[in-house]
Amino acid sequence: MLYIGVDLGTSAVKLLLMDEEGRIQNIVSREYPISFPHPGWSEQNPEDWFAETMTGLKELLQDADKSQVAGVSFGGQMHGLVILDEADAVIRPAILWNDGRTYEECDYLNNVIGKEKLSEYTANISFTGFTAPKLLWVKNKEPENFARIAKIMLPKDYIAYMLTGVHCTDVSDASGMLLFDVKNRCWSKEMCDICGVLPSQLAKVYESYESVGCLKPEIAGELGVPVTVKVAAGAGDNAAAAVGTGTVGDGRCNISLGTSGTIFISSRNFGVDKYNALHSFAHADGTYHLMGCMLSAASCNKWWMDDIVGTKDYGKEQEEICALGENHVYFLPYLMGERSPHNNPNARGTFVGMTMDTGRTEMTQAVLEGVAFALRDSLEVAKSLGIRIERTKICGGGAKSPLWRRIIANVMNLKVDILESEEGPAMGGAMLAAVACGAYASVEEIAEKLVHVVDTVEPEPEIAAKYEARYAQFKEIYPALKPVFEIITQ
Repeated sequence: MLYIGVDLGTSAVKLLLMDEEGRIQNIVSREYPISFPHPGWSEQNPEDWFAETMTGLKELLQDADKSQVAGVSFGGQMHGLVILDEADAVIRPAILWNDGRTYEECDYLNNVIGKEKLSEYTANISFTGFTAPKLLWVKNKEPENFARIAKIMLPKDYIAYMLTGVHCTDVSDASGMLLFDVKNRCWSKEMCDICGVLPSQLAKVYESYESVGCLKPEIAGELGVPVTVKVAAGAGDNAAAAVGTGTVGDGRCNISLGTSGTIFISSRNFGVDKYNALHSFAHADGTYHLMGCMLSAASCNKWWMDDIVGTKDYGKEQEEICALGENHVYFLPYLMGERSPHNNPNARGTFVGMTMDTGRTEMTQAVLEGVAFALRDSLEVAKSLGIRIERTKICGGGAKSPLWRRIIANVMNLKVDILESEEGPAMGGAMLAAVACGAYASVEEIAEKLVHVVDTVEPEPEIAAKYEARYAQFKEIYPALKPVFEIITQ
């Protein structure tokens, strides 16, 4: 049988076709636009997502035995707010995960409602990217739109709805809304009351590997696949990527170097750090996970290479970098503000330490190292909880760079495992579909059978020691500049 994984990303939808043994039959990617109507705002049209998903599905299946397609599932950009009216029409463009407009609503939630109450209700505090403050923003700034809301959705769940007619979500993606009681895996009545949300507006919650239904007959007909194709709830992109990299069960770690950057630690047990510096979410395998999320990771390198240096040859620019642990230039990778662990939308990207002999090689190195140092910030929070991690998987576009993998291994002082096939959330989505169809008994079973490590980057003691000293300096920079960020963003 064949299984489809749909990764609804920020810039494109990636679709993957996998057989029961985990062999990838085809991969298709379809781009769609993103708009920035005001500084710090980030929006997309949900209809674009669905149109490109359908076009991509047809392209994905054009040479496949369509009669063998058994299931579809998703990984998707998290936190985005999609709202529909009674006629199922999209009310306004989706407000995305990297949108920073909700600072007033976050201040209200964190400081008036209070972080302790938020943590009690949802296991998390408010960040500008989360869904609940976006709802409050619509309520405060666009009351006419708020009054029209019949259904509240996350991005991937809009696709699931269009494919099945079922208003659904999954526990991992719902965890990032600040409307969900993570510990008990259900909607938080208290948070719904705070945000003015009715139970009827919220989706039914499923485990990520559960079937929510089958394709609508007209969709199955258009794609030429059986009407029996099951659609599984899927997961938020990071949880889906964790499934795709085998980061399931207890005490596993995955680092993602995508548009955003994450460190993802799976756990059988529910836990929250006392400062809520890390997100505490439900995992796609039926357990829990801790996650540190930085808003700009590989996108920092893309910005530096494309817009500043003016090249697409990233590998060539990295060839001159050889003195690891000896760079005197530091880069704070806060181009979109920052989430974990600082929770500061006013933070900004900053180079520090340049002198007359600084060249673009040192600055390129600083960008790569700055992302690694920022991920280390979240690792340190996990360590404070008594979590001990010795190795990590790695995925995302940035993980294709051997140099960046080596920097990560030495800055984090972790063994970095390289996978035979790294297709991120799309692979995780296909695996969840296979579990929903009964091809595998559990997420852990399919991960154990399909995910294979082919190489490991080991920390180099001498370089790791140098980076330890550099990190001690790096972590002093943000606190020193925080008051400056508040001034320059007023």
